[in-house]
Amino acid sequence: MEAILEYMRRSRDVVQAAIEDTDFVATLAAIAEVTANALTGGCRLLLVGNGGSAADAQHLAGEFLGRFNYDRAPLAAVALTTDSSVLTATSNDYGYEEVFARQIRGLGKAGDVLFALSTSGRSRNILRAIEAARDKKLTIVGLTGRSGGEMRRHCDICLLAPADSTALIQQIHMIAGHIICGIVEERLFPSRD
Repeated sequence: MEAILEYMRRSRDVVQAAIEDTDFVATLAAIAEVTANALTGGCRLLLVGNGGSAADAQHLAGEFLGRFNYDRAPLAAVALTTDSSVLTATSNDYGYEEVFARQIRGLGKAGDVLFALSTSGRSRNILRAIEAARDKKLTIVGLTGRSGGEMRRHCDICLLAPADSTALIQQIHMIAGHIICGIVEERLFPSRD
């Protein structure tokens, strides 16, 4: 029982730290604004991550393409983590560091938004994806942990989860992703409640 309560307390404390961090809240608002503007302008979202962050990228792409709070038109979002043939061929032929960068070079266009998720901010394939996005003139949104790692200084906007634990960082990323989805959905498709 104590282990359960301890983890729940740690989760609560990280969420509370995010609530109290005015930079965190302002960064979330900026990400929602950039995202809504890109989608309104006919651009799309490209999402990347490894492991749990890959799952989070896919989850968020699903929220944008499908629905979040209510039925509305789909929003253009692609998780670059899902095509096993592309992932394995690219990794085999060019190395795992190029697995997302090559997709961005082929699919990305100026005005698109790259969502780069990395709890450490140091994943080589994510950093290479950011470089490719910069070359293609995408807006780069990073979601990472407290330190930001190397990716912090290469993103246009970087959200730093106030945690060092991978699991807690990912929890904050999903909360942030849901907030962004909700704001974008409401802005682009105002509810009629």
